[in-house]
Amino acid sequence: MNAIVTARNLSQVYEVKRGLFAKPLGLKAVKETSFSVEEGETLAIVGESGCGKSTLARILTMIEEPTEGELEIDGKVIAAGRTGDVKSLRSTVQIVFQNPYGALNPRQKVGAIIEEPLKINSNLSRAERREKVKALLAEVGLRPEHYDRYPHMFSGGQRQRIAIARALILDPKILVLDEPVSALDVSIQAAVLNLLADLQDRLNLTYVFISHDLSVVKHVADRVLVMYLGRPVEIAPKEALYGEPKHPYTRALLSATPATNPDERGERIRLTGELPSPFDPPPGCSFNPRCPYANDRCRAERPLLKRHGASEVACFAVDEGRI
Repeated sequence: MNAIVTARNLSQVYEVKRGLFAKPLGLKAVKETSFSVEEGETLAIVGESGCGKSTLARILTMIEEPTEGELEIDGKVIAAGRTGDVKSLRSTVQIVFQNPYGALNPRQKVGAIIEEPLKINSNLSRAERREKVKALLAEVGLRPEHYDRYPHMFSGGQRQRIAIARALILDPKILVLDEPVSALDVSIQAAVLNLLADLQDRLNLTYVFISHDLSVVKHVADRVLVMYLGRPVEIAPKEALYGEPKHPYTRALLSATPATNPDERGERIRLTGELPSPFDPPPGCSFNPRCPYANDRCRAERPLLKRHGASEVACFAVDEGRI
């Protein structure tokens, strides 16, 4: 398989002003992140709130330009400070946001919402745009008459289907799904996830699925990237990550995931301490203040991702066989 997305040392730092004469602080949201996504696969990105998942989503969809590093999408390279013409790539990559209530303009009818990207990026006539939108409404499980209705007339699940239709209208190859079902009821979540799986099979889509819910990720992902304080700490196929997690942080996350089968419930691993500040991350491994395996090397050096079986792990304790 070929990599359709390749990220090389992506970093994103936000300047936060503190006053008229004070030097701005640098908030390090994403730091030296590298990974790839194969064509047709689903890469899930997981981690605690504030770990940089949504920032990475905005970089992948070119909503934001990275501070450092480069991103290669479908053979075209976007480097920090040299973005060039990304208009064609914006039709290659589209995003579905977390909140279907806030993602749709309440003053526009559904047809106009879905049609808008075609007005900007295509030369189709009004009749051709209308026909394409109605066909796409059927693809996502809605009816043609929904074209002339407003967003407030739909349920949360239907609104997310509308948001998915808008993302698909330009025939993208890659969808970035930023917590696409977390705002929906559990019964509706399953229907939307089944729709996404069906669309991926029929349209040969590549997904980057961002979530904090590891039980959902287990059902949708091919590979999983675990982030902590802006950096990947483990990248592994789903079966390897859930069957034999290696990084202490990954183990803690999985131990906190509810299990419906009592026989599958393991011992809960409780992390002590708070998530370090992204303004002033600790030296060495960012996870060392909360890690039960941390030693002096962990507090002084930063571990890099290294191959361990099917997984890539950034942990000295794993490298040295201490866990």
